[in-house]
Amino acid sequence: MKTFHRRLLATLSLLFASSAPSFAAESAAPTSKPNVIVIVADDLGYGDLGFQGGKDVPTPHIDSLAKNGVRFTDGYVTGTVCSPTRAGLVTGRYQQRFGHEFNPGGVDQTAGTLLGLPLSESTIADALKKVGYKTALVGKWHLGSNEKLRPQQRGFDEFYGFLGGAHPYVPNDTNTAGGGPIFRGNEEIDAPAHLTAAFGKEAAAFIERQKKGDPFYLQLTFNAVHNPLQPDAEHLARFEKISDPKRRAYAGLLSGLDDAVGDVLKALQDSGQEENTLVFFISDNGGPQQGNGSNNAPLTGDKATVLEGGIRVPFVLQWKGKLPAGSVYKQPVISLDIPATAAELAGATLGSTERPIDGVNIIPYVLGENQAAPHKSLYWRAGPQHAIRQGNFKLRQQANQPPKLFDVIADVAEQKDLASAKPEVVKELAAAYDEWDKQLAKPLWKGGPRKGRQQNAAQRAARAERRAKAAPTVTPAPAANPS
Repeated sequence: MKTFHRRLLATLSLLFASSAPSFAAESAAPTSKPNVIVIVADDLGYGDLGFQGGKDVPTPHIDSLAKNGVRFTDGYVTGTVCSPTRAGLVTGRYQQRFGHEFNPGGVDQTAGTLLGLPLSESTIADALKKVGYKTALVGKWHLGSNEKLRPQQRGFDEFYGFLGGAHPYVPNDTNTAGGGPIFRGNEEIDAPAHLTAAFGKEAAAFIERQKKGDPFYLQLTFNAVHNPLQPDAEHLARFEKISDPKRRAYAGLLSGLDDAVGDVLKALQDSGQEENTLVFFISDNGGPQQGNGSNNAPLTGDKATVLEGGIRVPFVLQWKGKLPAGSVYKQPVISLDIPATAAELAGATLGSTERPIDGVNIIPYVLGENQAAPHKSLYWRAGPQHAIRQGNFKLRQQANQPPKLFDVIADVAEQKDLASAKPEVVKELAAAYDEWDKQLAKPLWKGGPRKGRQQNAAQRAARAERRAKAAPTVTPAPAANPS
C-alpha cells in the first residue's frame, strides 16, 4: 500500500507537469498526506442541484464543487436506503457481504437498538487513524446506537450528531417519530436551533481546529433533506413563489443545506488547505419524490428501489490544483470508491486479505492514467430486488418477475426493455450477478419499516415506471467538459 502511495504521488507529479490541456494542474503534487472531507446529503433528488440541471432551488456552494472539481455522471451508491449505503461507505465493501442489507431494526424496533455495523468490519476512520489522521463524524450515524457501535468506537476521534436514522431539525418537536438525543462524543447535549446549520458550523469548527500539515478525515452526514420537512424561516422565505407546499418546504431545507456546505468550504479556504484536501459530495440514495418533494429527473424510480432513481446520485469530487476543474467523468463509479481512494492516498490499509474491499482509487481514472473503466460490474441487492450494471447495460429484477434489461446510456430513464431483443446479454449479466450473490452473507436482520408501513418493492418500481412514462421528457444538465 505504501509503495503504491509513493508511486501514485510520483505519477501525479508527472501528470501535473505534462502539457495535456484537459488535465493541467495549478500546482505540484502534495508532499503530505491529503485531508479528506466526505459530505453526504440524505434523500436528495438526482435533479435538484444546479449542476444537475435543477432550476428552482439555487445551490451555489454545492455547485462550486462541480465547477472546481469533477462531476461523475454515473455515480452510484451501494444501498437503496440510508444505513446500508453508510455501511458500505465506511468500509469500502459491499455491505451485503457482511449482512448489513437493510436499515437496522426492521420490524423489531427494540432489537434494533442492538444492531448496527458488525464489529467484524473495520472502517476508513480506523484505517486513517492508524496513519496519523484526526477523524470526525458530524451528523447522522445510523450504524448502531448501542455504546459499542457508536462512532467513537469505530475509529472516529470526535462525534457530534445523532445515532438513529432520522431526527427533527428543531428542538422540542413532539410530533415527529424517532429523534433521540444529540451527542457530543458520548455526552447528551441540548438540541441546537436548527440541525442543518449546526452541523455545518460544527464541521467548519473542526477544520479550523486542525493544524496545517496534520491530516484529517471529516465525514459530514447531514440529515437534510430527509423528512420531517422543517426548514428555518429564513430559508423557507426564499421560495414564496413555489406554490406546492411540500416542494417549498423541501426547497427551504435544500437551501439551508447548501448554506451549511458553504460554511464548510469557507472554513477550508480560510485554513489554506484547499489544495491538500479532497472534498466528496454524494447523497445516500435517491429522493423519495412523493415523500419529501424531491426531483430525480431524468431518472425513473425513487429511494428504496434499484431503479436508477433509487441508486444513482449526485457525485462530485473537488481537489483543487490536482484534478481538472469543471470536468466530467462518465464511467460508472460507486460510493465504495470514496474510502478506497482516501486509504490509497493516505498510505493506509483498508480491509484485509480475509475481508478485501470492493472500492478502487478513482484518481488514476479521473486523471486519464488508467483508460479502463474502474469497475467491470456494479451490483445491488435489497431483499427481493437486485440489479447489475456492466458497461452500458443494466439488468434488474424484482421478486417473481422476469428480468428487465436497459441500455442506461441511451435510455437513462429505463423505458425500453431490451431483454427479449438481447437474450445473450441477459444471460451473461444474470450469470455474473449470480456469481456475486453466492459471495454474500444472509441479512443479519429483517428489512423494512414497521409492520403495516411496508411497501412491495415490485409495486413501487411499477408505479415509478408508470409515472415516468406519463411525465414529460427532461433533458439532463449538459456536460461542461466531457472526459
